[in-house]
Amino acid sequence: MKMDSYAIPVADDAWAVGTESTTTLFDWDYADSREKMQNLYQKGKDRQWDATKRIDWSRPIDHDNPLGVPDAFIPISSSRVWGKLTEKEKANVRRHMASWQFSQFLHGEQGALICTAKIVQTVPDLDAKYYAGTQVMDEARHVETYSRYIREKLELAYPINPNLATLLEQIVSDSRWDFTYLGMQILIEGLALAAFGNIRDVATEPTAREVNAYVMQDEARHVAFGRLALRDYYPQLTDAERREREEFTVDACYLMRDRFLGEEVWRNLDYDAAECMRHVRESELMKQFRGGLFMRIVPTLKDIGIWGPKIRAAFEDMGVMGFSTLDPDEGNRQDEAVAVALERELHGAATVGADSAA
Repeated sequence: MKMDSYAIPVADDAWAVGTESTTTLFDWDYADSREKMQNLYQKGKDRQWDATKRIDWSRPIDHDNPLGVPDAFIPISSSRVWGKLTEKEKANVRRHMASWQFSQFLHGEQGALICTAKIVQTVPDLDAKYYAGTQVMDEARHVETYSRYIREKLELAYPINPNLATLLEQIVSDSRWDFTYLGMQILIEGLALAAFGNIRDVATEPTAREVNAYVMQDEARHVAFGRLALRDYYPQLTDAERREREEFTVDACYLMRDRFLGEEVWRNLDYDAAECMRHVRESELMKQFRGGLFMRIVPTLKDIGIWGPKIRAAFEDMGVMGFSTLDPDEGNRQDEAVAVALERELHGAATVGADSAA
């Protein structure tokens, strides 16, 4: 419904209701707007799924190796500490590492749930509110799914990592809608996609693969949502506003990189935490792993125009500038295709719903 369709003239197409912490924006112009955003909204509606029905929760898992991964997937597997462990102790590490990883996924998904609800409230465009509404449901389902996997399969959980907690606090407490997009849709969700993909592609335990593949199918749309919104908005920034966002991005990227050191696990198991963390930092294998976590973030930031000297210097320091030439859409298409293929593999073509096969 366009502004000139109202029987009584409307003073403005938007209404801002402010509080001490944030501003809620209403949009009175209900006409269709950005085609790509409308298409994404339709896809968000079409591809809803039920975790209770889509995932086979009846499979048992091996607590000695819950994800069914090779030892090289354990961050300290080539360390002196690992060499001293008994087979029983190594099995315990595998379970605690899986629990720690999935717990951080769970806490991050609750953060995404809260942030997306905030986007519905604060973003100025109605088409973005539409899509964000579908993402709220996605994130609720992701919290449900990871929570169930931890409770029923791993039977062990870890608190939120301090670095992730710091970043979530910064994102939630900032009243500007684009900071919520940048922090959650681009940075946290982008890194999560890479972390989920490591498990989806390396694990052999079917339920862990399913959980991550199906969540990634949704997350690919979420990152695309953030790109569409910020790519339109960021060319309007002043130089000072752009510098502020680039400084936030650099700090956030270092926080996220360092949250994968596993400190809580090593301290909880009463190992030499300093040595374990040093090994994770210095091991060539783990450097490659941590670098790979940024393969979605780097090309997306370049695409939305957050690509100043400070950003580029940070990515050079991290050794991830090579990702800047990737097509940010290609990974999203692959995530959707892999989820459908895995569902066919595990459940047969007849059980793959139209929503996931679309």
